[in-house]
Amino acid sequence: MSEPVVVPGGRDVRGSLDEPDGTDPTACVVACPPHPQLGGSRSDRRLTAVADALTDRGIAALRFDYGEWGGGPGELRDIGGALDWADERYDAVGLFGYSFGGCLAFAAAADGTDDDGASPAAVSALAPAPRVGDGADAVDAVAAVERIDCPGQVVYGSRDGTVDARPIVERARERGFSVTELAADHHFVGQTETVAQVVADFLAGRV
Repeated sequence: MSEPVVVPGGRDVRGSLDEPDGTDPTACVVACPPHPQLGGSRSDRRLTAVADALTDRGIAALRFDYGEWGGGPGELRDIGGALDWADERYDAVGLFGYSFGGCLAFAAAADGTDDDGASPAAVSALAPAPRVGDGADAVDAVAAVERIDCPGQVVYGSRDGTVDARPIVERARERGFSVTELAADHHFVGQTETVAQVVADFLAGRV
């Protein structure tokens, strides 16, 4: 079952809330799409596959579209708003992101350790970009890993020619995060269901 959601805040952020049929879930995972300027949206097949796997496990999923392009910091605020929305409605909230969204998910999880933000119970990043943007406004996922206090996961493809996840993978291993390598490219062609199971299994045990 899916229903539309408008995430409060100063930007136009729309989402879809997927909930398991016949149950009243106590946990929700906020799912962050890939780069919006490259077609990334809440309908991304990796996000929908993870959401389906989560609802199969009795966990809600909030997939959303970012507001107007904000170079990274704007989209990071969108994630914060989605986390706050979910935190008001569920006992536990997790965070998942793919590619661009994976970078921002780690940054949002780190920011959530501050008093002003909702802290996720766990965070998972699929093929995360190590950095988004340039200069003072850049979002650095590698640096963010150092500040994440909740359980973390990185899933990446051994044949990824789009982003270099190695800096995040190395830091994640040092922090004791769960790290899974799949024989896949950046888009995980033919591996979508495997991705969904790996991510959902990790998050379901922690939210």
